[in-house]
Amino acid sequence: IYCDTCRAGFETKISEPIKGAKVGLECRNKEGGNITYTAEDVVTDEDGMYSVLINGDHEDDVCEVLLKDSPRSDCNEVVPTRNQGRVAITDNNGIDSPIRFMNSLAFLKKERLSNCSEVIANLGLTPDDFMVL
Repeated sequence: IYCDTCRAGFETKISEPIKGAKVGLECRNKEGGNITYTAEDVVTDEDGMYSVLINGDHEDDVCEVLLKDSPRSDCNEVVPTRNQGRVAITDNNGIDSPIRFMNSLAFLKKERLSNCSEVIANLGLTPDDFMVL
């Protein structure tokens, strides 16, 4: 979990990990949509990383990690496109490892940092290349 310090909608070299952010995990049955598994209040470490130990196989479920809360009042705005992500929790998918990874989730900083234009330009992008949030 990171703080999008440039309000760019993607991680940059000046994005900041958020320690103490909360996420949850929710699995719903593909057929009826009933909740079959939850993990609440999972907290990120100093690198903005978290882990969830999950019991059982959830091949028949759609599981999502959901962004819940940021401890930073200057970086707590939720963006619908960056607040959740699906994760496959089954051994029946060709992945040998029991560990799963997903894309980063982010909160937006209330005010963009002053050096964001330079950071974005160093990526070879202009404001026309993406929508500043």
